[in-house]
Amino acid sequence: MPAVSLASPALDALRAARGGPSRVLRARSRLVLADAAAEAASPTASGRTSDRVTLGTSDLSVSAVGVGAWAWGDRSGYWSSDWQGDRAKNAEAYRALLAGGVDFIDTAEVYGFGKSEELVGAFAREHAALERETGVSPVLATKFAPLPPRFAPEDVPKALQASLDRLGAKKVGLYMQHWPAFGLESLVGIDYFNDAFLEGLCLAYERGLCDAVGVSNFNARRVKAAAKKFRERGVPFASNQVQYSLVYRDAELVSGVKEACDEEGVAVVAYSPMAQGLLTGKYAGAGGREKLRGPRSGVFTEARLDAADALIAAMREIGEAKGGKTPAQVAVNYCASKGAVPIPGARNAQQAESVAGCLGWRLDEGEVAELEKIAKTVPASPGAPFEKW
Repeated sequence: MPAVSLASPALDALRAARGGPSRVLRARSRLVLADAAAEAASPTASGRTSDRVTLGTSDLSVSAVGVGAWAWGDRSGYWSSDWQGDRAKNAEAYRALLAGGVDFIDTAEVYGFGKSEELVGAFAREHAALERETGVSPVLATKFAPLPPRFAPEDVPKALQASLDRLGAKKVGLYMQHWPAFGLESLVGIDYFNDAFLEGLCLAYERGLCDAVGVSNFNARRVKAAAKKFRERGVPFASNQVQYSLVYRDAELVSGVKEACDEEGVAVVAYSPMAQGLLTGKYAGAGGREKLRGPRSGVFTEARLDAADALIAAMREIGEAKGGKTPAQVAVNYCASKGAVPIPGARNAQQAESVAGCLGWRLDEGEVAELEKIAKTVPASPGAPFEKW
């Protein structure tokens, strides 16, 4: 769970509690979730929503739900075959996110082969007036790709500088290693290259290029190794970004990643919280099957789509009881209710407004349990191979 800001006598008591830091962190997170569920999503005087979290051991305060810009500027054909034609819609999404108080925007140098970062930077410049008007300045997060011929610590701040140039920024809030270093430990018997990249993240922070560092797709052992490294250097460790959703809970149930993050006080940032569209309800029923096109059709098999119909129906019913929330919003809020910080995609204003509508409420324990029970009947999403490196 993320380490969340909480100023109260209850926290003072927790700090004095016996049982070690991991027990305190888990208890604190449960208290924060209860407080968050009671808060409204109305903007504060600064324009930000009251539904916020602090990422890990950093000072980064962000909206409890962010957004992923993977699809912005996509030139791979995975999300779109016309990124230029989608630019205006993506810009409208950016504007709607800020207007709705969503200020945590995640991108990466590999998204659109750099184009996503360029668009995020362009949108920030184009909507500078809106930032001043709303008081919402996005916390930007981007990621380093550990690809050959990158093997040295200096390759990390060098890559970040290139990302900053594309973003048109002097620094970012959060800089992450996108995946472990090619699983080379199994080949050479040591974690030499991954250790070099962790050192590079420290250099990026120490040179003032980012406010905090994080990792992505790290297993439990790697999370603990990174936490030790950053702690020794005095570098804020914000997050481990992993795939997590109602239909993919390996980080919680299989790998021990979520527990390791809890113990180290590191935020779990959940990508693909809607299972790349499976949990939106868009493809539910026979008519929805006809809408499915492109590379994702190989993952969304007929059997899997059929199995998801009952889950979508339950999400729809729970969403209605929450004031007319959609299955997509229930899917995203499920991750927040479990203590993660979800970053769904938003390619247009309507989707961005839906993301903002995930703030300010939480599913209760009974609703979470009901959804998890039904989700067990749905074939799990495929995980990324580097989660096991």
